[in-house]
Formats: sequence, C-alpha cells, structure tokens
Amino acid sequence: MRISVKVDYACRVMAELARLHGSGELAQIEHLARTEVVPANFLAQILLKLRDHGLINSRRGNHGGYVLARSPQEISLYDILVAVEGQCLQLSGNFAGRSGRRLKQVWDEIGVTLVAKTKSYTLDQLVSKNPAEMYYI
Repeated sequence: MRISVKVDYACRVMAELARLHGSGELAQIEHLARTEVVPANFLAQILLKLRDHGLINSRRGNHGGYVLARSPQEISLYDILVAVEGQCLQLSGNFAGRSGRRLKQVWDEIGVTLVAKTKSYTLDQLVSKNPAEMYYI
C-alpha cells in the first residue's frame, strides 16, 4: 500500500497550519512550501482541494493566506485523505474468478480498519508547538 505524494504533502501542510492555529496569523503559500518542503505550484493544487472540502479557509490579497477552517482536534487524517484522494482504499472493481468475492470481503474489512485508524489521528496529535520536539507515529 502506498500513500501518494499529494496526501503526504497535504498532511504536512495541514500540520503546519495546525501549529499556527489560534495565533491569528495567516500562512502564505510561500511559507507553507518552504517550511514543509513542498513545491509551491503543486501545493496550490492541494490547497484548492483542502479548501473545497472545507478543511481550510483562504483570504486573497497582500495580507492573505490560509488558516484551518476548524480546530486541529476536529480534523483527522481521514478528512485530509478523502479531500485529496477521494477515499481511503480504492479497489480495482474486478472481483472475478473463484477467489474474487472472498478477496473483496477481505479488502473491505481492511478498508474499514484503515478508515477507523485514520479517523483516530487528528492534527492536534501530530503537531508540537516546540519545533525541537519530534513525534513518531
């Protein structure tokens, strides 16, 4: 199983927005790209998806930027994953053959577990206000 670059970038940028949450500061795309080492042109596409799914708000202009639309405790990895990819586990749809139906049942069970686990991690659990502190999941 592979996590896409888009999802990885989206999670990292959302973690940075969570760090800034409550400060009143808007994060500009250049800051987010530099801080989380994400190409700015690719980041713009990701931010649009996050905004369209109601995870962030944006303001245009010289003093514009991005902020979380909800508190970090209310945004899960699942929310980010769905905003960027559409779903947690995408199956091929081909369940032919003798083992096809049973294999689909197994993948569906794994999908339920994956959804539950990604919903259990929220942004506040991923970030530290102290830049020197590191978390490993």
